[in-house]
Amino acid sequence: MPLLTKEMVPGMLRQGDGFKVDIDIPPKFSVGDRIRARDINPEGHTRLPRYARGRQGVIDKDYGVFVFPDTMARGEGKNPQHLYSVRFMFSELWGPDARAGDSVYVDMWDDYMDPA
Repeated sequence: MPLLTKEMVPGMLRQGDGFKVDIDIPPKFSVGDRIRARDINPEGHTRLPRYARGRQGVIDKDYGVFVFPDTMARGEGKNPQHLYSVRFMFSELWGPDARAGDSVYVDMWDDYMDPA
């Protein structure tokens, strides 16, 4: 598959190809599991926010299996894996002066996480 170019985007949007994949892949994580986002600095595309890298969170929801956007953007194929909603406490992300009890949810694929 070629690298995605800006000229390809309109056709792909019209095509309406979804990114959810109907493949039976066992999840690496379950709701309630504590995870640590990998501290990665890839060259090129990633949807893992820098502020979450190396931080601990908790799996809140498993959305199912989706294509992995990082490998798709590099022309390396779909690499299907589970996509999760992960809750990070503000204090974990921004330190002890962050507002207590507040959190942010980040959608993360298996390749972005390790068990905490």
